Amino acid sequence: MRIRQIAIVVSFFLLLAGCKTNPFTGEKNLNFYPNSQIFPASFAQYNQMMAESKLETGTEDSRMIKNVGQKIAVAAERYLDANGYQGYLDDYKWEFNLIKDDQVNAWAMPGGKIAFYTGIMPIAQDEAGVAAIMAHEVAHALADHGAQRMSAAQLQQLGAVAGSIAVSGRSQETQQIFAQAYGLGSTVGVMLPFSRSHESEADRIGLTLMAIAGYEPLEAAELWRRMKANAGGGAPPEFLSTHPSSDTRIRNIEKWAPEARAEARKYGVTQFRS
Repeated sequence: MRIRQIAIVVSFFLLLAGCKTNPFTGEKNLNFYPNSQIFPASFAQYNQMMAESKLETGTEDSRMIKNVGQKIAVAAERYLDANGYQGYLDDYKWEFNLIKDDQVNAWAMPGGKIAFYTGIMPIAQDEAGVAAIMAHEVAHALADHGAQRMSAAQLQQLGAVAGSIAVSGRSQETQQIFAQAYGLGSTVGVMLPFSRSHESEADRIGLTLMAIAGYEPLEAAELWRRMKANAGGGAPPEFLSTHPSSDTRIRNIEKWAPEARAEARKYGVTQFRS
């Protein structure tokens, strides 16, 4: 019983201490990992991955990735400075690379490390499509989604330990049932919705960033139409996925695009590149 009480107390103090304000939503988010802890590890891992990957350099596409990335990063700084978050990006070290790989993917790591695969470029199609993907990935980095996922996983593990202790005196069958039920319930009921909420949040923040950078935010909806066509009918049901469905994303983007354009106009941006 004492161990169980300690686990509860530890989780309570983790929740109290592990919150950070999202500069785009104003909400307090779960985050146990300060930049000083997670960024150096992220930078080292990214450098290792780049060293082990075949990078595309000196091409039109590789130059576009870097140029668009810088435009989105500048848009982010403009937004943050204007909204009272001066210095928010001091620890970020932006890097934008294109990897020769057929995967239809792009990703971000904490601290501003972004990678595109050449496989996604035909679906991005043009600079506006690249900007939609880039703004989404930059948004993940700015909103600390990587650290939040690590924090949530830590709580999930703590819950598993506390639950195992609680049923430790029960039959082996009961313990197995708990382990299976907890694993399925915490994943489908908590972790997957948590991940989907991050994707939607990155979509919404990304629209604002690409609009401030001068790109038409509705191009993100066109991107997801192309993504849907490329995927065919092989996507899992949304409730079993880490990402919202393409249809959900398209509807949300169409709903949020006007507010992104309105935000961009505050910065003197009135023309949006398609």
